[in-house]
Amino acid sequence: MDIGGTKLAVGVVDESGQLLERRQSPTPSGEDPELVFSAVLALCEEVLGSPGPDPSIAGVGCGGPMDTVGGTVSPLNISAWRSFALAERLGEALDLDVALDNDAKALALGEGWLGAARHCDNYLAMVVSTGIGGGIVLNKVLLDGRLGNAGHLGHLVVEPGGRLCRCGQRGCLEAEVSGTAIAAITGRPAAEAAPEVVERCGVLVGRALAAVVTLLDLDLCVAAGSVALGFGAPFFEAAQRTLEEMTGLFYTDGARVIPAGLGDEGPLIGAAAVGFAAARELEGAR
Repeated sequence: MDIGGTKLAVGVVDESGQLLERRQSPTPSGEDPELVFSAVLALCEEVLGSPGPDPSIAGVGCGGPMDTVGGTVSPLNISAWRSFALAERLGEALDLDVALDNDAKALALGEGWLGAARHCDNYLAMVVSTGIGGGIVLNKVLLDGRLGNAGHLGHLVVEPGGRLCRCGQRGCLEAEVSGTAIAAITGRPAAEAAPEVVERCGVLVGRALAAVVTLLDLDLCVAAGSVALGFGAPFFEAAQRTLEEMTGLFYTDGARVIPAGLGDEGPLIGAAAVGFAAARELEGAR
């Protein structure tokens, strides 16, 4: 399952990473938590009702922040869910083990499994869409942090004193570059952004990536999401140029930012990667 502020998607993925079945729908608006949860369950029922293998585990990538220890989510872009017990509720409804993680961290696992970060031991994967998130792999290990929120680069400040972010700070990357921010700034959806808007977004993303690359000694950043992939080459060129301009140590030489390799299948393949990783842990514990 991929749960975001704009759309919900549910699919079936086999152990080779092939997406066998997929359904999606818009994320309901409003403040009723059960309305959003019911929409997720409706997609699950559609997928589970289709011919094919029965799933062994449910892997979930959801917008953050969250508490993966407690299994609760509080996505900034789904205001109806605050400390919503998503893992427990899904487990009860589906009678399956549920593995929950941030959607961008899930993407990082998927891109390392089958995408643009294959054969790379140290990298960042980011989603630039309705919101902005990230997942970091260091020495082949996905970083979790205390409550599962490591890599949340959407809340790095890239424009001091800039636009007010939903997190309460000003100038966060998410408040300046996300699809929601672009629409608020320009009055037009990101798909209709002018060239100067695309350029600015690439520059600000490059600014954030320069800090992460320098801090964590990374040589690869992969970007997915409707904004990043929709903007295409001009966005990535601006981000790469800024990344190079704002890094100066020898170990940052050659650091790259490139499009994610899994396209629109990435979020569900990433969620499956979360599920398969949890299934291996469960099997090992038995």
